[in-house]
Amino acid sequence: MNDALGSPQSVLLLGGGSEIGLAITRRLVARRARTVILAGRGPEVLKPAADDLRAAGADSVDVVAFDALATDTHDAFVDDVFARHGDIDLVLMAFGVLGDQEEAERDTDAALAVLRTNFVGAVSVALPVARRLKAQGHGTLLVLSSVAAERARRANFVYGSSKAGLDAFSQGLGDSLAASGARVVVVRPGFVHTKMTAGRRPAPLSTTPEAVADAVVRGLEKGAETIWAPPPLRFVMSAMRHLPRPLWRKIKE
Repeated sequence: MNDALGSPQSVLLLGGGSEIGLAITRRLVARRARTVILAGRGPEVLKPAADDLRAAGADSVDVVAFDALATDTHDAFVDDVFARHGDIDLVLMAFGVLGDQEEAERDTDAALAVLRTNFVGAVSVALPVARRLKAQGHGTLLVLSSVAAERARRANFVYGSSKAGLDAFSQGLGDSLAASGARVVVVRPGFVHTKMTAGRRPAPLSTTPEAVADAVVRGLEKGAETIWAPPPLRFVMSAMRHLPRPLWRKIKE
């Protein structure tokens, strides 16, 4: 359960290799999270991150196998993690792929791969997690969405639509948990400098995993349901949502 100051003491990171996810987890360990479970496709690859979290102060760091595309295993995966670790205060869903828009337009399978990971895989694991959080009567599902979810651009509409689906689903899931003690928090980062975005032209208000983590911690402390990183993106996207489509089409990046 969250400690007396409202900080989570246990964290499950789905997408254990995510730079943003790990930055958030490190911030939470610095604020008294003591049990961490890193879940990803390559458990061996996650061991250095596990060692870093132990050095930062986590008492217990477990590394487990998780594949977002293996949707038939998600119910059993969630049951096993909760059975072995008990109540979990915060589940951070941080996996996802950016994909290549031009390839996706040429190759339907490439487009579907983005949608299966970012939307179908996320929904598949979020539902059993939400059931567990509801049953335990507390806990937060923190979902990494994107500003791209606000309005799909011609330059990345496959990725944007996958995040739009996830964002809408997460908001509805959060509403369904109202009064249960559990909640869903949606994080909408802008362009973040990570390995996934390496080589791409930074967008205005670009940020870092560490800055996103700081925004997330502040948002959690305030009880926010939606967290923008950086915060001014809330106002930028409010204007962008209302641009006429002929003008919106001219935005190429």
